[in-house]
Amino acid sequence: MASLEERLDAASSEYQKIQNDLNAAVENRQRLDAQLAENEQVQKEFANLKPENTVYKLIGSVLVKQDQSEAKSNVEKRLDYIRGEIKRVEGQLKDLSEKSERKKSEIVEIQATRQGLLQQSSGSGAKPVAA
Repeated sequence: MASLEERLDAASSEYQKIQNDLNAAVENRQRLDAQLAENEQVQKEFANLKPENTVYKLIGSVLVKQDQSEAKSNVEKRLDYIRGEIKRVEGQLKDLSEKSERKKSEIVEIQATRQGLLQQSSGSGAKPVAA
């Protein structure tokens, strides 16, 4: 019985760690979605620019003039990177969800085994009562 308790404690701890990792991955995915939306908005704004328009880049607290084509290229690269990160995080979320489900099944199995042993031990000492 002590071995079952140890297994249950270990499995519960692992499950909690997986859940924490899953929550962190969800937060990361949300952050990436926000970055993607922001950069897509910048890309739309760039589409409306005329060649004579000036583009500035914020560096620290200073606005620095930047070439339009360079700015557009930087945004494209950033969008590609963010989309790649989203795919990676989605794979991570899928993997963590599967691990979570497997660990949850393991915990349920250990609890069922423990419950069965408890019922056997309490049932073996009881005597039927005649009415």
